[in-house]
Amino acid sequence: MPRIEWTENDHPDSPLQYARWHSESGAAPPRRVVVADDGIRAATAHRLACEGTALLWHGDFHGARQLLGALGRRVDRKAPAPGATPADAFHLHRRARGHRARVLGMLLVRLDADHRLTLRRAPDVRDACREAYGPPDGPTVVSLRELLGVIGAHEWRAKGVHVPALDARIHPHYGVFSPVRGEYVDLVARAPLPGAAPRGDAPRTRTAFDVGTGTGVLAAVLARRGVDRVVATDINPRAVACARDNVERLGLAGRVDVLGADLFPAGRATLAVCNPPWLPARPTSAVERGVYDPGGAMLHGFLAGLAEHLEPAGEGWLVLSDLAEHLQLRSREQLLTAFDEAGLRVVDRLGIAPRHPRAADPADPLHTARAAEVTSLWRLVPGRK
Repeated sequence: MPRIEWTENDHPDSPLQYARWHSESGAAPPRRVVVADDGIRAATAHRLACEGTALLWHGDFHGARQLLGALGRRVDRKAPAPGATPADAFHLHRRARGHRARVLGMLLVRLDADHRLTLRRAPDVRDACREAYGPPDGPTVVSLRELLGVIGAHEWRAKGVHVPALDARIHPHYGVFSPVRGEYVDLVARAPLPGAAPRGDAPRTRTAFDVGTGTGVLAAVLARRGVDRVVATDINPRAVACARDNVERLGLAGRVDVLGADLFPAGRATLAVCNPPWLPARPTSAVERGVYDPGGAMLHGFLAGLAEHLEPAGEGWLVLSDLAEHLQLRSREQLLTAFDEAGLRVVDRLGIAPRHPRAADPADPLHTARAAEVTSLWRLVPGRK
């Protein structure tokens, strides 16, 4: 594991201290680290962070949070340029967010060998760190910004997110995209199931695949709708553990199997559902993998393998926002061409407008695209037009 080194008083003759370095975003350990406490000014901290010098915090925990907020405000003073096109605006926005993350990521804290944070007035973070990082393995240094995310994820996991379509709560784990935006869940909850039995006849046995299940919320919705067996897959081990936890909580373990797999499980199903990351861009953190997918790899992988994993008269449901189209990252023509190249045709499309606050926030740099966004459930079957 990489490690960082520092001296307590930044003097060449002082004993060298070191600890393991951990970053969920894969950031390299900072080359220079100085010790800081409540006496440092925000302007000095901002200058050092922009120069690439990290600050290992030895002061009060709440003082560290206040400094982090002050750093964020200083970074935000310089808004990104508007961009000549929606795509330019998106890339400039992402660049600005990346710069912000790098600067704020320079404020560090040290976790003891048991994940304990020993700063004054610090909360007990041991359970949150064990959930995110696993068992402790010696002293570790992490960014305060990441640690606050770990604490927040622990709180979300404990209380859960209410999902109206289930009339129950889903408990997201750290690093697994939370179903806080319910539009895509509502679409899966109301789309007509393939293979539905005519009125009065015995129901047909149905198997569904939930490809890239995440928290398992869509697999749970399908099981609650009467699908006999759901096989949910995800390549992310955290998502597999999260989905299994939620399936167990909901009493659906006998009808939903969760597997660690890249895209499809073996066999065929009457229905295959996929809600891939909506934007073809590079993620910069574990949670962003639920939103950004370089080159739309998961989208194209699902489409390419769909026909061979469907039973006769089976359907594929692709749940996808058109935000990428409004940002000029992908065109509707490119999406329809991808359907055709995969040997698929569209039998129906259900749409729903966003309900999240940013869609109505004119101060958001991507407001125009967000306000026009529609999330669609594309019902696909094998066979070209």
